[in-house]
Amino acid sequence: MAIQKTEKIWHNGKFINWDDATLHVMSHVVHYGSSVFEGIRCYALPSGPAIFRANEHMQRLIDSAKIYRIDVDFTRDQLVRGMVELVKVNGAWPCYIRPIILRGYGEVGVNPLSSPVEVYICNYPWGKYLGTDASEGVDVCISSWTRLAPNTLPAMAKAGANYMNSQLIKMEAVLNGYAEGIALDKNGYVSEGSGENLFVIRNGVLQTAPLGNSVLPGITRDSVLQIARDLGIPIVEQVLPRELLYIADEVFFTGTAAEVTPIRSVDKITVGKGKIGMVTKSIQQEFYGIVRGEKPDRYNWLTPVPVGSKQPVTV
Repeated sequence: MAIQKTEKIWHNGKFINWDDATLHVMSHVVHYGSSVFEGIRCYALPSGPAIFRANEHMQRLIDSAKIYRIDVDFTRDQLVRGMVELVKVNGAWPCYIRPIILRGYGEVGVNPLSSPVEVYICNYPWGKYLGTDASEGVDVCISSWTRLAPNTLPAMAKAGANYMNSQLIKMEAVLNGYAEGIALDKNGYVSEGSGENLFVIRNGVLQTAPLGNSVLPGITRDSVLQIARDLGIPIVEQVLPRELLYIADEVFFTGTAAEVTPIRSVDKITVGKGKIGMVTKSIQQEFYGIVRGEKPDRYNWLTPVPVGSKQPVTV
């Protein structure tokens, strides 16, 4: 999906022009993938634009940086304010927001500690990640590529290098005619999609893999667990065998990009009755109701962006 560029990008506390946000080819991140990042949605509510779980996303960004020993000169609150100001300045919403912390030009060897740290926040209009039919369910496959094993790359950090693994999973799925691939962990148990967490419903119980199965601690994943608790849906975080996906009543993805997307089939085996199940639908209704401003923000998930009389950009 092509990026529709906006006017400004937040860089180390200041706004620069979109086309001026460039890196030297010898930057450490180019050669060694030394970056951590986030993906965040800003929704268009009747009351104006609002960023979904801004504090939690920026906290995970800082946590990812800490795991990789990247010193960040900005606090979580400063980064959240920068994100709010960027949406306001660009006047683009609904939109996708991409904060990224990277190691820049300064060190040519593997040791990154002498390379300068750069912090950028970008935002741009963006629509559905898994296609326009995502509301009806998507067809997926089990990938031949395994998710990162423990003590290789830390799965709890949202790092750029991790997404080379995700690219292999995604490309394989797309080239074989699927919308997405599901990766297993090193022991052959269900992990997650290339960029999404995964939920399974069997006999009315909502199941998802624990973080120990090389799972990113997804913000939308956490949101769905909170919604399910309030709806009285039984929840189990446990190891999931591959074959459970074939006999599940319902399966769905969650993520900032995917939001809450039902899965119609896995490896060409129809999930349940091949349509959105009641549990998935009830969670979708609550989630979208909140982010669209149709239901109260009872979890305080939304950070308003003060934009005055500006009108939203249509995606």
